[in-house]
Amino acid sequence: MAVEKKWWHNAVVYQIYPRSFMDSNGDGIGDLAGIISKLDYLQQLGINLIWLSPVYRSPMDDNGYDISDYEDIAAEFGTMAEMESLIQQAKQRDIHILMDLVVNHTSDEHPWFLEALKSPDNPYRDFYIWRKPAADGGPPNDFHSYFGGSGWALDEASGEYYLHQFSKRQPDLNWDNPRVQEEVHAMMNRWLAKGIGGFRMDVIDLIGKEVDKQIMANGKNLHALIRQMNRATFGKGDYVTVGEAWSASPQDALLYSAEEREELSMVFQFDHIKSFWDEREGKWRGRPFELGRFKAVIDKWQTALADKGWNSLFWSNHDLPRAVSKFGDEGEYREASAKMLGTALHCLKGTPYIYQGEEIGMTNVRFATIEEYRDIESLNLYQERLAGGMSHEEMMRGIHANGRDNARTPMQWDSGPNAGFTTGTPWIAVNPDYREINVAAALSEPDSILWHYQKLVALRKQHPVLVYGDFQQLFSEHRQVFAWLRTLEDERLLVINNFSADRLTLEIPEAMQAWHGECLISNYAPRDQLAVSIELQPYESFALLLGR
Repeated sequence: MAVEKKWWHNAVVYQIYPRSFMDSNGDGIGDLAGIISKLDYLQQLGINLIWLSPVYRSPMDDNGYDISDYEDIAAEFGTMAEMESLIQQAKQRDIHILMDLVVNHTSDEHPWFLEALKSPDNPYRDFYIWRKPAADGGPPNDFHSYFGGSGWALDEASGEYYLHQFSKRQPDLNWDNPRVQEEVHAMMNRWLAKGIGGFRMDVIDLIGKEVDKQIMANGKNLHALIRQMNRATFGKGDYVTVGEAWSASPQDALLYSAEEREELSMVFQFDHIKSFWDEREGKWRGRPFELGRFKAVIDKWQTALADKGWNSLFWSNHDLPRAVSKFGDEGEYREASAKMLGTALHCLKGTPYIYQGEEIGMTNVRFATIEEYRDIESLNLYQERLAGGMSHEEMMRGIHANGRDNARTPMQWDSGPNAGFTTGTPWIAVNPDYREINVAAALSEPDSILWHYQKLVALRKQHPVLVYGDFQQLFSEHRQVFAWLRTLEDERLLVINNFSADRLTLEIPEAMQAWHGECLISNYAPRDQLAVSIELQPYESFALLLGR
């Protein structure tokens, strides 16, 4: 069964973390006016969609993922007039905005929660999830917050506990309450009326939770709630929707994204990220990158969603380490490996997502002290893990490798003060490597990572095989090479990536030795044919449009 073609299938998404993208007024915090000032840069890159991390009013306990007003803009980011201007100015450049929809929880300063605190009889009390204490007066159960500590917080006035899966300042909404559903749907429709292109949905797999069974993800009502949301809001138009679903399996992804299900366009799944986490300590004690495991995960998802559903393709985002630091080489082969990772991502089947700075090969940051970090998750878990016996040195290694602030240091625009991000003091320190790694330098270098990404974005619009072609993995047992064939009718695209710093000889099967064609993109000298064997350079990557 072929996937019905949509306008966004050949699009590329660019994620902006507003706090760290561009500061227009010198207060050290990125803002909407800063984003508007860089729209020409994004248009030049060729992207069609901006996923905008939250800019709503918020006390910023979790950098905007704790929303106190869904229909107002945080003062540090600007005004609603500027938000509406961003939507319109982006649209003039054929760029649509995906708003970040955070509706598993609100801020504890949201008017709904302030009302809920007034009395157990308040009409808004049931907008959230409350339970009486356990027999000993403690939390109702041992559910643990993802940000550390109990997932229950005591409201001393009523003697009841409310659920928070993240910070205690992020109380979970009660999606079993029809009024919550109606209020959220109405809010979404008002944003759609402003002309946005759709929504990225934060931890959407958690809204169907079954609290008393401690089933927090993929609860029994989850898909019914999403179908209802689809019918009431974005399903009435041609919008893009992507759900963040850390729990998703390929089978789940088909439930979310198969067209006849009438749910979402696609989901973010994290198998390729979690496969390198420690079973007990998670990302704070990660496992080394191993290509065989990585290839198996990518192949599983490419195969499962081949004919139904749709993949989202990403190496990094605001919660994850920098792609070149995680999957490539941030040292000697930073440029080669960053280009290789770009080629690999954009030549898979699905929608590619570029996280800000990925297109210039930005790297992880290694702050010397815990005090230099700003992320609530890293700060909370640092204290909790040290209390549990983990050493300072080991926890700092985990934060250096996988902490969320790796992705949140300011965008590196030029080699001037604060990387051109702000004329003031940045809210989090700039990565010291900005003098070498920045947009201005990349724009002036014809063979830079940035121009490589621009070419990749353009190729998707020129070659339907990149968008709709079938995926078939090649050299599946090779420990250093990840290669595949994309096929659409009589068009074939061969993609070969050396995921290592080694120079190696790749033996070519006899049936492939005569393959030749047009090299669409490469990070070393272009190749136009195969042979009995080919010598691959460190992190070499190329895509060959095969002749008929």
